[in-house]
Amino acid sequence: MRRHNENLHKDIGPTNRQLRVGELVRRCIADILSKNELYEDSLSNVPITVSEVRCSSDLKLATVFVLPLGGQNAKEVVLGLARQKNAIKKILAKTLNLKFVPDLRFLEDLTFDQMDQTNKLLKIPTVQRDTSN
Repeated sequence: MRRHNENLHKDIGPTNRQLRVGELVRRCIADILSKNELYEDSLSNVPITVSEVRCSSDLKLATVFVLPLGGQNAKEVVLGLARQKNAIKKILAKTLNLKFVPDLRFLEDLTFDQMDQTNKLLKIPTVQRDTSN
């Protein structure tokens, strides 16, 4: 029995509920941004990709990973979204059927840069030789 209790405290990844709520929030924020419902100069006429939303275990906090198309002015876009956080939460509250709307934190998504760097590494001849065996 003791062994079973130790496994409960390990960080084994997000639950299905966290994943579902994160996906709902991601889709709704993407819709808000595509419809230009926010009145912010740094966000107007800028296509923004909402790549992922990670929810905390109690679903009170959602970290939203965003990246403007082309990756230019990413810091300004993240700051603009942070300024419009309350407006986004109001729209989420009207749209989503959740008991609590999570607090939003916006971060620049760096995974695309990491993928480019990984692709460059994989194209090096010595790496290709090592991975082909």
